[in-house]
Amino acid sequence: MSETATTRRNGALSLPNLLTYGRIAAVPAVVVCLFWPEDLWTRWIALGLYIAAAVTDYLDGWLARAWSQQSALGRMLDPIADKLLVAACLLMLASDGTIRGWSMWAAIIILCREILVSGLREFLAELRVSVPVTRVAKWKTTFQLLSIGFLVAGPAGERVLPGTIVIGIVLLWLAAVLTLYTGWDYMKAGIKHLLEEDARRS
Repeated sequence: MSETATTRRNGALSLPNLLTYGRIAAVPAVVVCLFWPEDLWTRWIALGLYIAAAVTDYLDGWLARAWSQQSALGRMLDPIADKLLVAACLLMLASDGTIRGWSMWAAIIILCREILVSGLREFLAELRVSVPVTRVAKWKTTFQLLSIGFLVAGPAGERVLPGTIVIGIVLLWLAAVLTLYTGWDYMKAGIKHLLEEDARRS
């Protein structure tokens, strides 16, 4: 095996990438546990899996930078893993009624923003333009992860901490508001570069 092939294999199997693979693998496991919302034990298992996956969201990037193991594969899979986890959890929580009524709009805003940002990032990547993650975007992610955690605990969490679902809904709306703000930032950046690209071609 050539040195280049060996390097690529080792990069694909680096610890940061393995953590990202684990986060992706946790998505169907969490979905299966949430498929029986009335079973409190499966809610706790879902919460444990979700917390482990959310922790890897921080660890994989931190380790990749600390150990100089950043890779194109990791940069591609990391946001995909995040979006899969968030989207799957929100859909399951909406289907079992944990998220309902007006709170559905908060979930819709978050999901639409994820699709919008994915499209914009793909477009900007073609122009070799990167959009840095802002402090507000990091707060958005924090509120989003916390809100889903409380909502995944749901009725099981209510047995330990009354108001668990209410806390989750409040955090979900905070995440939705920050989602609108950061989504608008991405949109402005996308429109700016789109107009500049059109101007160069005209």
